[in-house]
Amino acid sequence: MAEFPWLTFIILFPIAAAVAIPLIPDKDGKTVRWYSLVVGLIDFAVIVIAFYNNYDLNEPGLQLVESYPWVPQFDLNWSVGADGLSMPLILLTGFITTLAIMAAWPVSLKPKLFYFLMLAMYGGQIAVFAVQDMLLFFLVWELELIPVYLILSIWGGYKRLYAATKFILYTAGGSLFILVAALAMAFYGDTVTFDMRLIAAKDYALNFQLLLYAGLLIAYGVKLPIFPLHTWLPDAHGEATAPAHMLLAGILLKMGGYALIRMNAGMLPDAHAVFAPVLVILGVVNIIYAALTSFAQRNLKRKIAYSSISHMGFVLIGMASFTDLGMSGAMLQMISHGLIGASLFFMVGATYDRTHTLMLDEMGGVGQKMKKIFAMWTTCSLASLALPGMSGFVAELMVFVGFATSDAYSSTFKVVAIFLAAVGVILTPIYLLSMLREILYGPENKELVSHEALIDAEPREVFIIGCLLVPIIGIGLYPKIVTQIYDATTVAVTARLRDAVPTLGKDAPLAALSSQAAPDLAPRTN
Repeated sequence: MAEFPWLTFIILFPIAAAVAIPLIPDKDGKTVRWYSLVVGLIDFAVIVIAFYNNYDLNEPGLQLVESYPWVPQFDLNWSVGADGLSMPLILLTGFITTLAIMAAWPVSLKPKLFYFLMLAMYGGQIAVFAVQDMLLFFLVWELELIPVYLILSIWGGYKRLYAATKFILYTAGGSLFILVAALAMAFYGDTVTFDMRLIAAKDYALNFQLLLYAGLLIAYGVKLPIFPLHTWLPDAHGEATAPAHMLLAGILLKMGGYALIRMNAGMLPDAHAVFAPVLVILGVVNIIYAALTSFAQRNLKRKIAYSSISHMGFVLIGMASFTDLGMSGAMLQMISHGLIGASLFFMVGATYDRTHTLMLDEMGGVGQKMKKIFAMWTTCSLASLALPGMSGFVAELMVFVGFATSDAYSSTFKVVAIFLAAVGVILTPIYLLSMLREILYGPENKELVSHEALIDAEPREVFIIGCLLVPIIGIGLYPKIVTQIYDATTVAVTARLRDAVPTLGKDAPLAALSSQAAPDLAPRTN
C-alpha cells in the first residue's frame, strides 16, 4: 500500500480542478486556458514523480496499489494500481493531454465548458488504465465517453452531430459487452468478486472463456478499432478539432489495445490460444484495408484517420505472437502511435487554421510560404511511415520479428501473414508522401497561396511538435527508454499465454492445435 495515494490524486485532481472552472472570473477565455494548462502540468509532474520514486521496473505485478471500500453492498471498491501494461500509458496520457490543452489555445467558443471537459477527460482516461475493479472499470470506461461526445458535438465540423452520435452508439453499444462479461466473471464459481486479480485466477471452463473473449473482443475492437467495427473513427476524426484529434489518436485508441492485453490475453489465456489466429488475420486486414482506403481519401483528416487504423493492426499481430518480443512490440506500437498520431493530427489542425480547407485538391504549393510547417509536416510523416531512427520503425520491426520467430504457427501461415503485412508497410510511405506532395508541392492554388492567413508556424506550435518529436526520435534511437518500463509485465503475460497451449513448438497452425487440444486445455490459475 502506497504511503501517499498517488493514483487517486492523479485521477481526481484534474476532475476536481474541472469542477472549479465555473468559479473562475473570465470573459475571453484567457484565464481559464492558463488555469487548465497549469493543472495539466501539475498532474503530469505528479505522474512523473510517482513513476520515478515509487515504480520498480523489475516488478511484473501491480504497484502503487490503493483499495478503499466504495459501495460494499455491491462489493464495489475504489481499487487502483499500475503495472507494466498501465504505467507507460498513464505517462502517455498525462503527456498528450497536457499538450492537447496547449493545442486548444485558439478555442473561443464556450471556453469554460471546453476546458472543463478536457480536464474531466484527463482524469477519466487515467482511471481507465489504473482501476483494478472490473465494475469500476466499466463505469470509468462509460464516463470517459461523455466528454468526447460533447466535444465532438459542440466544437466539431458541419457533420458533428452525426459523427458524435455514431461515436457514442458504437462505443456505448460495445460497452454493454464489458458489463455482461464483468458480471458473468464476477459471479462465476463459489466467490463473487469484481477484483481483476481474483477474477483472473478463477477456474473458467474453456467454452465459457470463449464466450467472454468474443464479447470483450467486440467491445474493445470498437475502440482499437478493428475492421469492421472501425467506421465511427473516420467520421469522428473528420469532424473533430485538433485537441480532440490528439486525444482520440493519442489515447482513446490505446484503451482498446490495453484492455485486449489486460483482459482478453491476461485473464482468458486458453480462449486467447483459440482466437490468436483470428487476431493475426484481423490485424493483417486492418493494415492493408486501411492503407488502401487511405489512398482514396481526398479529405486530409480522413486520410490520417485511416492511417491510424492501419497502424493499430500491428498491435493485434504482436499480442497474438506468443513471444516476448512480439508482445513488447505491441505495447511499443501503442505508445509510438500515440505520439505520432497526435503530432500528425495537430499538423492537420494547424494546416486547416491557415488554408480553411481539408480537401487535398484545393491545396498545393504552400511549402515555400510556410517553411516551418513544411519541416514539421515532413518530419511527422517520416515518423508515421516508420523511418529508421524513429519509434514507429522499432515497434513494427519488433512485431515482425516477434511473430516471425513464434513457434505457435506453421511456417506457411507466418510467411503469408508477414508478406501481407509488409505490403501494408510499403503502402504507407506511398500515401503519406503523396499527401505531402499535394499539400506542400505541386501546382499552386493561386488563390490559396496569396491568402493572408498563410503565416508560418508560431512558437506555440513549434513547441508542441518539438515535445512530441523528442520521444519519437528518442525511442527510435534507444527503445529501452520505454521497453524497460513494461518488459517485466509483458514477459509474465506471454509466459502465461504459452502455458495455456501445451502443444506450442509443433509445426502446425495454432487454430488447429487449439481445436484438437481443446478438451485438454485446462484453465490456468496464477
